[in-house]
Amino acid sequence: MRDNKKDQLQGTLDLLVLRTLSTGGAMHGYSILDRVEQVSRGVIHIEPGSLYPALHRMEEAGWVRSEWDVSDSNRKARFYTITPAGRRRLSEEEEH
Repeated sequence: MRDNKKDQLQGTLDLLVLRTLSTGGAMHGYSILDRVEQVSRGVIHIEPGSLYPALHRMEEAGWVRSEWDVSDSNRKARFYTITPAGRRRLSEEEEH
């Protein structure tokens, strides 16, 4: 039962991240966190310790890709974008 709940939570997090990237373009992790919190009006808060493993998992699955760039605050950061496979995954999840 615990695995099912964990899978549901991961699926929900994946959906939130993919949806955010589909509308926001390339974003670094903290921008994703801020955007989800902003869009949910503070109802949804994702911890960085949950986001980054999810991003790595989604990158391995081919749903997102990343590249290093410089953030608005002039710091080196990994920026994530949704891939065509990620858009298909998002579409599948939204149908459920």
